[in-house]
Amino acid sequence: MSNPCREVITLQLGHYSNFVGTHWWNLQDASLSYDPEAAAGDIQSDVVFREGQTQGGHVTHTPRLIAMDLKGSLRTLRQEGCLYDPGKDTSAITWDGSLMMHQESPPAKNPFLEDLDRLDRGEILAEADFFSSSQPHCSGALSVDTVNSQLARVQKAYRLEGSVKVWSDFLRIHLHPRTISVIHQYNHDGEAHRLEAFGQGEALLQGPVLEQLEDKLHFFVEECDYLQGFQVLCDLADGFAGLGSKVTEMLQDSYGGRGILTWGLAPVSHPNSTPMKDLYHMLNCTLGTIQLANHSSFFCPLTLRGGLGRRPSSPMEFPHLNYDPSLWFHSSAVLALALDALTLPYRLRNDSVPMWQLADSLAVSGRKVVAAYGAIPFPMMHGGSLPDALSACTDSLPWRPLSSCPEPGDGQCYGQWATLRGFESQRLISSLAPGDKPPTPLHSLHSGEDVLASYIRSFYPTAPLALQMVSSPSKLTPPFPQMFSQSVGAQGFLQSRLPHPGSPAPVVSSAPVMTSLQSGTAVGQWLSELHRGVSAFDIRRVAPSFLSQGPEMADYEEALEQLRLLSRCYRDDSGGMMRSSSEEDDDD
Repeated sequence: MSNPCREVITLQLGHYSNFVGTHWWNLQDASLSYDPEAAAGDIQSDVVFREGQTQGGHVTHTPRLIAMDLKGSLRTLRQEGCLYDPGKDTSAITWDGSLMMHQESPPAKNPFLEDLDRLDRGEILAEADFFSSSQPHCSGALSVDTVNSQLARVQKAYRLEGSVKVWSDFLRIHLHPRTISVIHQYNHDGEAHRLEAFGQGEALLQGPVLEQLEDKLHFFVEECDYLQGFQVLCDLADGFAGLGSKVTEMLQDSYGGRGILTWGLAPVSHPNSTPMKDLYHMLNCTLGTIQLANHSSFFCPLTLRGGLGRRPSSPMEFPHLNYDPSLWFHSSAVLALALDALTLPYRLRNDSVPMWQLADSLAVSGRKVVAAYGAIPFPMMHGGSLPDALSACTDSLPWRPLSSCPEPGDGQCYGQWATLRGFESQRLISSLAPGDKPPTPLHSLHSGEDVLASYIRSFYPTAPLALQMVSSPSKLTPPFPQMFSQSVGAQGFLQSRLPHPGSPAPVVSSAPVMTSLQSGTAVGQWLSELHRGVSAFDIRRVAPSFLSQGPEMADYEEALEQLRLLSRCYRDDSGGMMRSSSEEDDDD
């Protein structure tokens, strides 16, 4: 059944979160269509987009978004945006003497941003323009549909891997003037004035930073008819973890009863890292995990690292992706594809699930940390069926960890949400002729939901399970990186025949994705490992500078104790909150 639009406000806190968020918004923008003749899609875009109008009368659709980053992180992007820019007004200048203007040359734009500028000026991009080798468009001269159709038509394989320095280098959408907040106390580049420690971030949410955030929040909240909550993307490994803990605490205090779904983001690697910086990263991740979980409806770490400790295992590998884990442009694209599916339940046009219901089904008995898994892309053969695809994965589930949290080997899971999107034009059930014997039990089922539920329950026989299946795929328009293996065809399905050696791989324009959110024993093991990692050394001796900027030693020890008790909570499958300290000590 159709649901009223339940608006969501997004907050992106930190540079890597803005990398992931930019890819995520580009994916949403690629699916936007306001053609009155077109059939309504599966996704209700107005949940995360707001409608406005420029001074010239052009209708705009901008994200309901607040993005925070540091000084020097925007490059070609203007903080106030350019969508509602009335132009330069010189009428107020009354000085009639001579003027000398000093203007610094702006950073050079990559080919993608240059093409967006051309579209903005109303130029039509010819095929030749795209096979010869942004600032986001500002005039509003072209509609979203026109920009999308041109970019999708030519499908230029932009190679931005060497030119992306910051997230605005591949941003393809308009931002509202109230979206971006720049924290001027700290620098994005260089060694001086860096936001490196949790306590630095905690101390930031006061004065001008707090006033700006409250002003932006009030603007977006007051124009919502039915605000269901907030999705927060927050960097875990630097001082933004501390800022995020204070931001989510403020949201919890000011907007009680709304959903607060927090995604903690961490890149595989940091440039110019050192052993001391790696230690800081682990400490920030540890404190951020417990504090963000305390103040959120649920907290889910998202990373392709092999772990959040100082010595993680190898980055996550996917059978049909050839991504470079060291490139933030690549790893953030993988996580954005997963996040596009993970956030589907509360963004659907029909049969959507409110944020609070999603959180309540997973964060049972105080277990507010959940783990994410994803099959990117979902390994479905072109022209095949869902039973065929799942039957080929009988020994193990098709997804890979997206939270540095391995799959539980004992099948213990307290709750799970699984989402499959992008099976468009593929068969969900077997097409066996009457009288033929089904090769597997999955081939005898009569609905896609039954097929998927039966498959997952073979691994988690007793776990509560919720499913959502959406036929439309994630649309991959430029500048999404082409990082798929040659086994993947243009629609994201596996090909039975590989291209001839030396021939160019097809441009992948969409992708089927399967994800899972889980609360289970594996999360408890992950939390325990995080606790053991930071408890193995004396922070006052090894990293006294971390505490010199806050938190106090007593607060730090209390946070570690909360983390230890939270990890114990996942070992109790009797439905209770957690066991007594004496029982826990006996287990040790």
